[in-house]
Amino acid sequence: MQFDNRSAIYLQIADYMHDQILNGTWPDGSRIPSIRDMAIQLEVNPNTVTRTYTLLQESGTLENQRGIGYFTASDARNRVLEQKRQEFLSRELPALFSTMEKLGLSEQDILQHLRTCRKEQDNNETKQ
Repeated sequence: MQFDNRSAIYLQIADYMHDQILNGTWPDGSRIPSIRDMAIQLEVNPNTVTRTYTLLQESGTLENQRGIGYFTASDARNRVLEQKRQEFLSRELPALFSTMEKLGLSEQDILQHLRTCRKEQDNNETKQ
């Protein structure tokens, strides 16, 4: 994993873990790597991973089963999906609208480009 300087490492690890949940690598209720194993895998200090796991426990995404390990919550995917949707709507979408306005792009311009991209994506999937 490549870290950048734009946000705290523990938050970047949380995003990585969210991606693992959303893409199905860690389904709801599945065991995840221990703090030590995750720290070794990501080449970070275990205290940083501990901070991430604590954050995800507080948000209800992870559960710690004492003596057994950490698991994704039974509704982890839905929780992460809802959180990511809210983040998109409150942060990324307003930034997109601002950029569209600066560039003089209309909603129709974006919709047309979206249709074109979807057609290209469908064509690529058909070829595979």
